[in-house]
Amino acid sequence: MINTNSQKIEEVLTRGVDEVIDKENLEKKLASGKQLRIKLGIDPTSPNIHIGRAIPLLKLKDFQELGHKIVLIIGDFTGVIGDTSDKDSERPMLDEKVIKQNMKTYVKQAEKIIDIKKCEVRHNSEWLKKLNYHEIGRQAENFSLNEFISRENIKKRLDAGKRISLRELMYPLMQGYDSVAIKADVEIGGTDQRFNLLAGRELQRYYKQNAQDIITNPLIEGLDGRKMSSSWGNTVNLFDSADEMFGKIMSLNDKFILKYFTLVTRISLQEIEKYKNEIESGKNPRDIKAKLAEEIVRMYHGEKEAQKAGEEFNKVHRDKELPSDMPVFETDKKSYLILDLLFDAKLVSSKNEAKRLVEGNAVEIIIGERKTKITDWKKEINLENEMVIKVGSRRFNKIILK
Repeated sequence: MINTNSQKIEEVLTRGVDEVIDKENLEKKLASGKQLRIKLGIDPTSPNIHIGRAIPLLKLKDFQELGHKIVLIIGDFTGVIGDTSDKDSERPMLDEKVIKQNMKTYVKQAEKIIDIKKCEVRHNSEWLKKLNYHEIGRQAENFSLNEFISRENIKKRLDAGKRISLRELMYPLMQGYDSVAIKADVEIGGTDQRFNLLAGRELQRYYKQNAQDIITNPLIEGLDGRKMSSSWGNTVNLFDSADEMFGKIMSLNDKFILKYFTLVTRISLQEIEKYKNEIESGKNPRDIKAKLAEEIVRMYHGEKEAQKAGEEFNKVHRDKELPSDMPVFETDKKSYLILDLLFDAKLVSSKNEAKRLVEGNAVEIIIGERKTKITDWKKEINLENEMVIKVGSRRFNKIILK
């Protein structure tokens, strides 16, 4: 049964939406009661789906709740080639083994948002591997080089004298052909994907199909204020633990609170307006941000875990107590160079990161009530059983001597 309620359709076409092409045509199709095929493609260039990518996934869910058929394309072929739509330099080709490893849990991550049993999940290697030069040449005939290099980020790279590979010119053809292969009525994607989404319309016309309508969603800022990107590590991931997810959201700049509510939750717009008025009237943004963190954790971990994560966060950050549960590092060593200790205890991803954190006064040793900042990256630490290493505000590790 297709839901044709005009108010619901209007919200689907406006909430978290930057542009609709062609809105009038899409409104008519949605009001007709016909089931549409709604497409979203995700390249598994990272093992994690972050909540920036949850924005179009939530839009898929909106359409699914209206009764339409949603199609999730996992770009196992395009992921190898690499899309540079949002990059300021050439993205290298990835190894097929890396892509295969990355996408292992993509369906499980996506089903945290959409009803995967009612979703059509496809991999674009199904059709892209079968294309030959003759067919690709015919597709490329539909586009000019000028159209490609006029794109904002491509133009910037050309003006800066940076390399543009011919491979990059092919990506929009591949994404566009995905729409042909699955006969998409609507495609969803970020604003940075606009050219690729329009390519789908052109190729559908070439293959005598009706041109898909397009919905672009805004991009969201990550924890450091830049665009959320796995490459920069400023992400909140769908598979993050409840405590980690809560803590990350609480570290978010206050100016992004309302944007996050609108784009990555489905709290009612009336409720968000209430939060906006509270912030403008002087209420502490931290209280509103805690509601945001709780709602996001609830979406991915459930009500009980969201409440527990909030209590744990307050215990550690407000009451300055140690976490109830923390990772343990067992060792038979009596002393450790601080950089080696941080790395071996998996508190950092590299010794360079460890050095940077020590120099930034972000490393602390806690023994009982005694807390000691470590500021010398060459320092050797004498270990004690159950001493705790704290890095930044969210990373803890308890040392257990064998």
